[in-house]
Amino acid sequence: MKVNRVRQNVLPVLAALIWGTAFVAQSIGADYVGPFTFNAARSIIAFFFLLGLCGVLRLLEKKRGQAARKTSWKDLAVGGLCCGTALAVAANLQQKGIETTTSGKAGFITALYIVLVPIAGLLLKKRVGKSVWVGVVLAVAGLYCLCITEEFSIASGDFYLLGCAVCFTVQIMSVDHFVQKVDGVELSCAQFFVASVISAAGMFLTETPTVEALQSCIWPILYVGIFSSGVAYTLQILAQKDSNPTVVTLLLSLESVFATVAGALIMHDRMTAREYFGCVLMLLAVVLAQLPEKGAANTQ
Repeated sequence: MKVNRVRQNVLPVLAALIWGTAFVAQSIGADYVGPFTFNAARSIIAFFFLLGLCGVLRLLEKKRGQAARKTSWKDLAVGGLCCGTALAVAANLQQKGIETTTSGKAGFITALYIVLVPIAGLLLKKRVGKSVWVGVVLAVAGLYCLCITEEFSIASGDFYLLGCAVCFTVQIMSVDHFVQKVDGVELSCAQFFVASVISAAGMFLTETPTVEALQSCIWPILYVGIFSSGVAYTLQILAQKDSNPTVVTLLLSLESVFATVAGALIMHDRMTAREYFGCVLMLLAVVLAQLPEKGAANTQ
């Protein structure tokens, strides 16, 4: 259906735009608090934001006279646990990896979920077209041009980031499974509740957060908590409903392009010809992934 295709294409691009522009806020926050503290704060804010949104949506349905949605609390709980655990582990592995490796390699290694998602899809017997596979190769090449600026070498932080890419793949595939069973906004709310608990546990066990430090970066935390976490991850979940997770993943990978552009516009970073070429490859990958397969009916 046309509505499904618009949702599959537009929502992940919006999510990627939010994640990309949140780079500045995340960089500022990292100067004041540790990774577990930052992720716990953003997850808690996202949880309460989404909890309020769920309440508003329920009230609007009641006001319109719509029948109350039947929610499988078991599916919602299991989905929130699976998605939230994968998200929390991925986010904190990423922060840990960035401490001991360069940001360029961090961006590239994390984005390897572009390759891992279609591979996971094959294991789950989900068909992936040839054009999508070509798009995956172009996207990886584009990310390399965007992020890798020095000689590639293996550092201790690289292994954390490889684990991060695997966990993001698990999160995407978990969302693909559970969003077919429960409401997308409620699933997002549940996953951030789990992520906040896990990150808070890590914070109290390994870090010593202070009120002063949190106050110093309250605006970046609020921005990332509400928009990058609450809004963008919910857009990701809604986009994946009845969609090809590989195509959605390619669109989400535009985060790297938006982050590069945001750095040039906001932080006045200069983009090289290599980085512009990487942006072109990423855009070509996205366009190619949208082309219908020959002889296949377009059912979305």
